[in-house]
Amino acid sequence: MVWLLLTFDPTETGGGVIFDYMYHQRTIKKDIYCRSVGLHSGRKVSMVIRPADADTGIVFRRSDLPGDVRVKASLENVSDTTLATTIGLNGTAVSTIEHLMSAMSGMGVDNAIVEVSAPEVPIMDGSALPFVQSLKEVGTNVQDRCKKILVVTRPVTVTDGYRRASLLPCPCFRITYTISFTHPSIGDQTFEMTFSDEAYERDICSARTFGFLKDVEYLQARGLALGGSLKNAIVLDDHRIINKEGLRFPDEFVKHKILDAIGDLSLLGMPIIGHFVANRSGHRLNNRLLKELLLHEDAYRIVTKFPEHETNERLEIPSFRILDSVMAS
Repeated sequence: MVWLLLTFDPTETGGGVIFDYMYHQRTIKKDIYCRSVGLHSGRKVSMVIRPADADTGIVFRRSDLPGDVRVKASLENVSDTTLATTIGLNGTAVSTIEHLMSAMSGMGVDNAIVEVSAPEVPIMDGSALPFVQSLKEVGTNVQDRCKKILVVTRPVTVTDGYRRASLLPCPCFRITYTISFTHPSIGDQTFEMTFSDEAYERDICSARTFGFLKDVEYLQARGLALGGSLKNAIVLDDHRIINKEGLRFPDEFVKHKILDAIGDLSLLGMPIIGHFVANRSGHRLNNRLLKELLLHEDAYRIVTKFPEHETNERLEIPSFRILDSVMAS
């Protein structure tokens, strides 16, 4: 038998919630409104996140285009991974989705319609924190469908020179990430975590994107990173961090890479039970890893019913403290 270990504290959810619903799908309880610039376009972007039915997934709708133009956030719709993760379908694209997708995954939201007024998600403060705060403020509804869970059954690895990303069998979702930069303010950093919404909120969601001043100047001269500023990124010159407020964590750089990776991995469309191990990975390699995984049917299995009666393994499915109401749709 597969035991689903559900870390559940009724004092954090108001009590009275049946633990069986901990692995059901969720959507938000009401609309969320956001407005900020696009990191690369520099344009003002308005965004509304709306509740959605079970099995919808996270679907982006371009409100600036005529008709009902939608693109689902899924692996098959990834169209570009240069500087950010972009999804596209039939000529319609939405870029820089990774921070929002990370927040959705980090806080257990499976279904939502995201309406954006531009081809890019607003950058906010360069982290996922504003999205997490909004998700907690509105809360979630539990829906009448179970999540699908992908369980990694054998190691899968992709490499690109010195870059490497792997998914390994593990009874929970675990992340080990290493980065290495010659810059004196970064150096070598490694962070390891067992995923939960609590750990995500505490350690990951507020880590900001970062860049080097010389690269920002180069990109802006070519019409990219036009919305980048000290308000939404950590910027480094050759010797130091320019931001007067400094870092939110001593290891904020590697934690932001984990934030991005959680967003990229969420494009699989279901939570992963496995150990994600990355060394200097990025959007492109994260995307390649998921595609490589799906090429090998013996490397994973998908759980759709709980509890299973197949093996004696014990799977730890994360709980989510923002659980509020049962059976929204």
